[in-house]
Amino acid sequence: MSINPLVKLLYKIFNKKNYQEFKYREKLKERVKYYDTKIYDKIVKTQNVIESKKELSFLHSGHLGDIIYSFPAIKELSKNHKCNLYIQVNKPMPLSYHNHPSGKVFLDKRIVELALPLFKNQNFLNSVNIYNGEKIDINLDIFRDVPINTRFHSIRWYFHVVGVQVNMENPFLSVQPHNLIKNKIILVRSPRYRNEFINYKFLKNTKNLLCVGLKSEFEDIKKEVHDLEFHDCKDFLEMAEIIKASKFFLGNLCFSYSIAEGLKVPRLLEANPGFPVVYPVGSNAYDFYHQNHFEKFFKLLNSN
Repeated sequence: MSINPLVKLLYKIFNKKNYQEFKYREKLKERVKYYDTKIYDKIVKTQNVIESKKELSFLHSGHLGDIIYSFPAIKELSKNHKCNLYIQVNKPMPLSYHNHPSGKVFLDKRIVELALPLFKNQNFLNSVNIYNGEKIDINLDIFRDVPINTRFHSIRWYFHVVGVQVNMENPFLSVQPHNLIKNKIILVRSPRYRNEFINYKFLKNTKNLLCVGLKSEFEDIKKEVHDLEFHDCKDFLEMAEIIKASKFFLGNLCFSYSIAEGLKVPRLLEANPGFPVVYPVGSNAYDFYHQNHFEKFFKLLNSN
């Protein structure tokens, strides 16, 4: 039942508590209506498609890490289905992302072409291609439209789209270790999603550190980590091979970390206080918010 606008105004002026309660109920009503009319039918349709078809086509527009985190759900479905993945390029982002490698779109063609060798290397995917109007069974981008707070584990976004549950301690990415670059401590620190409470200065003279991220990321972190080396990967398959062959991975919430998580290599994540959607699951895996814990876990992994 709607409230008379005059009553609403009186609440706002004279009874803040009742006004806040009214606003909450109105917002909740709008969310339920949106979910009932725009979302739930799509979730039911997705389940029906999964149950009725043996070959499934998936669409995802990025970010790259989000695509990686959809793999556990797709891999689970691949046990009984032939799975084809299509990646949409140049989809505009509704929000501005600071220092995003694809600018104002989720993924540009250059980035996707670097990722395709890695994605095509996954044996649970029958095919991986850039989307060109093909018929799609499951649009994984729907996770962005569901009216829930997405600040929970990224991998689980897709569980709630396709209706599966997976043991997240198992690897969901596979590559061979790099033939030449081995046993390095891989360090990648994106300018996005940093923890501003910590610094990397204690690694100032640490040996055996290698950055496989962007050249600009390397130049930035080298201001604190003087002995850091850089390798310009030819594509993201080579990046994954280097991470697979590493001693352990250290970095923040970025595409490189999603590779380390998918491979389940020993890893240490710089957790982001404002966007805690990713965290390590499995053995030899740690995250940190505080400097002393950072240094403790680094020492632990480096001593193994």
